[in-house]
Amino acid sequence: MNKLTIKDIDLANKAVLMRVDFNVPQDEKLNITDDTRIKATLPTIKYILENKAKKLILISHLGRPDGKVVAKYSLRPVAERLSQLLGEPVEFLSDCVGEKIRQEVKASRKRVVLLENLRFHPEEEKNDTEFAGQLASLADIYVNDAFGTAHRAHASTEAVTRYLESAAGFLLEKEIRYLGNAIENPARPFVVILGGAKVSDKIGVIENLLPKCDAILIGGGMAYTFLKAQGKTIGNSKLEKDKIELALTILEKAKSLKKDILLPIDNLVVDNIDPPLNQEIVGEDVPEGKIAVDIGPKTIALFKNKLKGAKTIVWNGPLGIFEIEPFSKGTKSIANFIAGLSVTSIIGGGDTAAAMSKFKLEDKMAHISTGGGASLEFMEGKTLPGIAALTDIK
Repeated sequence: MNKLTIKDIDLANKAVLMRVDFNVPQDEKLNITDDTRIKATLPTIKYILENKAKKLILISHLGRPDGKVVAKYSLRPVAERLSQLLGEPVEFLSDCVGEKIRQEVKASRKRVVLLENLRFHPEEEKNDTEFAGQLASLADIYVNDAFGTAHRAHASTEAVTRYLESAAGFLLEKEIRYLGNAIENPARPFVVILGGAKVSDKIGVIENLLPKCDAILIGGGMAYTFLKAQGKTIGNSKLEKDKIELALTILEKAKSLKKDILLPIDNLVVDNIDPPLNQEIVGEDVPEGKIAVDIGPKTIALFKNKLKGAKTIVWNGPLGIFEIEPFSKGTKSIANFIAGLSVTSIIGGGDTAAAMSKFKLEDKMAHISTGGGASLEFMEGKTLPGIAALTDIK
């Protein structure tokens, strides 16, 4: 990584503008139900404060308010939770730009200030330079610690870097290090696990990682498009008809590269998903009228056998509908197995991270990415604008 990090910058007596990803889930009463993303930023926040920064101004989005002020997407509850976690008061301001906000930031006696939702302004997602300039005018230095938004060229991630010296926070640096090493310099054998509903979501990842890895294990809804391509019957299971030819091309390419792609050899099937009706284990072929909802015990054993000697594992996408308890066994069994291995285990964000949290295995994995779309695009080999825009090390 040839970008500045906060350790490369003298923070003493400087005002720091820091992009964080506080896009946290909330219940109907706006109580935060998972504060993982807030906790993930604490090492960077504490480092900035410990290194005598004059003021830390935090900026984030929450939800999709589409450029309008929407009360349920206010960051006020996040300020309260951050204050509890940090053990000191955090000042919350009711907007993120404008002369009034500039004066309030200046007048604040608190060390940490959180501004209101960036996406209440349409200029944020338009990467508007004037809007970015207003954000930049609040500080001397810009720090990006929001990997989850690094794949977006927005005013708070890309345009703002045109005005201030810009560095990566610890979380962003960690994401780049783990994902970058896994893709460019993995300890071998290197095994990739892909799941989730759609082949189309993972095409870029497969094409980028197939030449670099030793094997790909495929489960979840996307597996049935591959099985259909092999001529198997899949009943009413998830299918992307327009991706059957592509799946066949990928399987043939794997063969020519002498890389293993392992697909389910047995499946948990049902007549109906919700409520789960008539569960049974069948082989590779799913009977007419049945829906495959998880990998079966033989597939679990097959996958474990391929994983047991691995030195690097990258996993993106659950292997079944893990949110529904009877359909979670495949994902849970493989997660528990990986947790017991001596391996660099890198978990892609989104649903896979949610699964690790559900099974209470977060601490057993080497790295769990905080960015769903960002980690996918990184694994596809794409340049992420929020990283590319940071100041290069001279």
